[in-house]
Amino acid sequence: MGAAIASTPPAGARRRLSDLLYSRRGLLLLALLAPPLLWFGVIYLGSLFALLANAFFGLDDFTGQVVREFTLKNFVELASPANLDVMRRTVAMAVAVTLACVALGFPLAYLMARHATGPWKAACYILVMLPLWSSYLVRLYAWKLLLAKEGAISWVAEATGTTWVIDALLSLPAIGGPSLSFSTLGTFVVFVYMWLPFMVLPIMASVERIPASLIEASGDLGAPPSTTFWKVIAPLSMPGVAAGSIFTFSLTLGDYIIPQVIGDSTLYIGQVVYRQQGVAGNIPFAAAFSLVPIFVIGVYLWVAKRLGAFDAL
Repeated sequence: MGAAIASTPPAGARRRLSDLLYSRRGLLLLALLAPPLLWFGVIYLGSLFALLANAFFGLDDFTGQVVREFTLKNFVELASPANLDVMRRTVAMAVAVTLACVALGFPLAYLMARHATGPWKAACYILVMLPLWSSYLVRLYAWKLLLAKEGAISWVAEATGTTWVIDALLSLPAIGGPSLSFSTLGTFVVFVYMWLPFMVLPIMASVERIPASLIEASGDLGAPPSTTFWKVIAPLSMPGVAAGSIFTFSLTLGDYIIPQVIGDSTLYIGQVVYRQQGVAGNIPFAAAFSLVPIFVIGVYLWVAKRLGAFDAL
């Protein structure tokens, strides 16, 4: 008991420390943020540097062991036609999913931010967040059943006489396949469903911050609704669109489970990294390939910043 009392700082020292932290708010903020920032720097940035270092190592073809000698062989292999095709396919899918999420999410977000009130707004919140309350794999395999050849979507199409629409879509060379669950179109649909809430919520928060007086002033000055949207609402909501697109674009770039469960045999970046690291044991090449989405996201953020998408953040 005496040792515990002796180890306690005197009241005067505690008071001086409290006065110092109160008078210097920046010091208090630094003291609060130092532990998480240190953890972030050691764990996250440290793992990224380790990943970058492994990308410059090689693999012994005979023993399968990592050879810790500097080489650019992995980056040369990235330029092969097959790997470039995987990159193009993944980036194209990420762009398509992002554009679809913007097209679907913006009207819903605007409705929630400007028109829905009370119970209706709460209901919209629940509808948007409800998919996130269930497991990722449960939602994925539920869509696997819905998109199957004998699934609910095919049954509804057959009952309504619209089977020809699905057959026409599946006959397209770029997006078709034997069924919706084994096609690029099915992969795209599931991607959009999975990431749509991550687009709706940032846009809604951005639209809510737009002063209603600006929209009213635009109308009072004689601007039609279309002009008000493109000249007032769209530019001011761009930070929310940019934030949501970062989620949808990056999540699509790195996901390897959805293309493995929904879709045909075409590969995406996430699948290549998973197979090289988990199946082939080629950690250096997997590390080099995993740097591709990091580079793509970096370029995207740079372009978005140049376009002023983050000015109002």
